[in-house]
Amino acid sequence: MHDANYLIRRLAAAGPRDRVFATRPDGPEMSYGALFDGAARMAAALVRAGVAPGDRVAVQVEKSLEGVQLYLGTVMAGGVFLPLNTAYTGAEVAYFTGDAEPRVVVCDPAREGGTRSIAGDARVMTLDAGGGGTLVGAAASEAPAAAVARDADDLAAILYTSGTTGRSKGAMLSHANLASNSETLREVWGFTADDVLIHALPIFHTHGLFVATNVALLAGCSVHFLPRFDADAIIDAMPRATALMGVPTFYTRLLEHPGLTRERAANMRLFVSGSAPLLVETHERWEAATGHRILERYGMTETNMNTSNPLNGERRAGTVGFPLPGVELRVMAEGREVQTGEIGVIEVRGPNVFRGYWRMPEKTAEELRPDGWFITGDQGLVDADGYVTIVGREKDMIITGGFNVYPKEVEAVIDEVGRVRESAVIGVPHPDFGEAVVAVVVRAGEVDEAAIMGALGDLAKFKHPKRIVFAEELPRNTMGKVQKKALRDAHAGLFK
Repeated sequence: MHDANYLIRRLAAAGPRDRVFATRPDGPEMSYGALFDGAARMAAALVRAGVAPGDRVAVQVEKSLEGVQLYLGTVMAGGVFLPLNTAYTGAEVAYFTGDAEPRVVVCDPAREGGTRSIAGDARVMTLDAGGGGTLVGAAASEAPAAAVARDADDLAAILYTSGTTGRSKGAMLSHANLASNSETLREVWGFTADDVLIHALPIFHTHGLFVATNVALLAGCSVHFLPRFDADAIIDAMPRATALMGVPTFYTRLLEHPGLTRERAANMRLFVSGSAPLLVETHERWEAATGHRILERYGMTETNMNTSNPLNGERRAGTVGFPLPGVELRVMAEGREVQTGEIGVIEVRGPNVFRGYWRMPEKTAEELRPDGWFITGDQGLVDADGYVTIVGREKDMIITGGFNVYPKEVEAVIDEVGRVRESAVIGVPHPDFGEAVVAVVVRAGEVDEAAIMGALGDLAKFKHPKRIVFAEELPRNTMGKVQKKALRDAHAGLFK
């Protein structure tokens, strides 16, 4: 039975029409009523452009509130929202449009010519950072459309994984996947209509789009909507805000800002971090500077959020907390569930877990078990208190001379060495050992190889790096996650 539009009905329920949904530095406020009216006009424009229920709408645009309306409007029209990283090249976008076969592609006006050449039969429309473009023009002449009925299991979005191994895979997320996860997060993080969330994340990624935006809408709260990370703007907004969702890079950069003080952060109730591991040192420095402990959580494209440190209770640095209500988590090795404290591959099951990979049934079968357990590929453990710790990706594990080395264990020691800013431990081909342990280290002052090697005495010798490489910085993706494949590629010839 159709339940109106499963996701939109929930997202539109909490905020009264006259409540401010968003303030922005360089534009007028937008109310909940204006947000959804604009989204309904975009839905009408998309339907006129040929979007039918189940059709994909691919979007590569700069961040704007109109971009949020486009997401909502796509879902209202019964379509499947397909956000694309603004850093993707034309060749990369050509793969996504060829694979997803969208009915409509929305791009920045500056990309219109190139996008038309790769869009196939799709209709190309534009949306710029200021909220203008042919899509907005088309929507302005439409009457708001009623939301198309869609069920819980109907697709709401396809998000492509980064493709660090092989072709990018399109994770299919249903209305219920998105609604259930955001409703859970609203509850466990205590969001209410009284909150003001600083929104500085991109909206082409699950963190900024489905965590930050959906949770705010479900709580009926307001967001301070920034086009991108801006330390000055975030510091300036803190006295009028209550929450910030960010990636670790946000926090390390904010710690360098002279305006970050306990007084400045006094009105804030919650700082959340995710998308990449947060160093224990960053946790400690943030608490010393602001009096707040960052709440770290763990999620991924295919599942949205899986675990979270507690809102009330010990937020344990170096861990990602406990499984969320309704989410089951187990740690597996060699076909069995491991004992407490043992490392294995994390699997999760729950209403947040995706429907499979778009047009990749074999890949879906490899990673999504028939009984609903998703094999995350993340290696981790659950300690005696129930806290989950991620130690790395399964493909990042190093096997040297027949012994397993978990990079995070070595990185944790190196990162504690004085004048080391951060490190990344990788395995590279070695003629004797199969793989050799290599540490890529970013210095924060004068420190040499001997000092780093001297700190590793408590680790077994096979875990010690055979080479330490110093670098100015570590390669990262747009969400701040260290790209170890790029490091492995760059240093593959070290022992040849």
